[in-house]
Amino acid sequence: MFYVLEYYLINYRRVWRGSVLSSFILPLLTMLGFGVGVGAYVTGGVEGVPYLDWMVPGLIASTALQVAVGESTWPVMGAFSWDRLYFAQAAAPLRITDILDGHLIFVVLRTLLSSAAFLAIAAAFGTLHSWWALLTLPIAALVGLAVATPTFAYSATITVDSYLSILYRFGVIPMSLFSGVFFPVESLPLVFKWVAYAFPLWHAVDLSRAATLGIAPAWSTAGHLLYLALWVAAGWLLALRQFRRRLVL
Repeated sequence: MFYVLEYYLINYRRVWRGSVLSSFILPLLTMLGFGVGVGAYVTGGVEGVPYLDWMVPGLIASTALQVAVGESTWPVMGAFSWDRLYFAQAAAPLRITDILDGHLIFVVLRTLLSSAAFLAIAAAFGTLHSWWALLTLPIAALVGLAVATPTFAYSATITVDSYLSILYRFGVIPMSLFSGVFFPVESLPLVFKWVAYAFPLWHAVDLSRAATLGIAPAWSTAGHLLYLALWVAAGWLLALRQFRRRLVL
């Protein structure tokens, strides 16, 4: 597993400069556009805090989700269908779990780096109300893993990349819009509210918001963590099953 991780880290060492700029510029533009721009029209703030401060933890969790999905779609499909990297790794003395877990750990590291950059920008804007805000990083890693594992399974089943666009259109975008990132979930109709609760992102948003604002989450912390852990476990089993189908001839 660590040899597989080493492979991705060596590759990333050659291209990391291309992601550094976006890791800082995108959070900055997002907070200026949504937090400062839109927030100027949200008089009185949300739930007793300024709109920017309320929105930032949701943006950190949403960024973690989007980075994790991005690293779990085209790179995984390409490793099966284009450069056939996984087949080369399977021909070496590596187990299927080594190939899967090594790549997943790299995805988590990428998620952590992007979330840490967003957290640093948020701190510069003075939006963090508590030192508990540092806990947004392990929360980001957990939600990243919760969405990466089922996305690995999905990406391993397809051979045409247009299906990945469908995943973004009907999965990532609705989840990002209706998981409490930009407005409270409680303002949704009852049916859509429970749909939002079913999304793993909402649980990460609620935990992150509690951490940055220094308040109690809407649901119990243990319940949030258990639900995200279930997504990780179920997604990992699905991904392992599909990897074995593709790699074990």
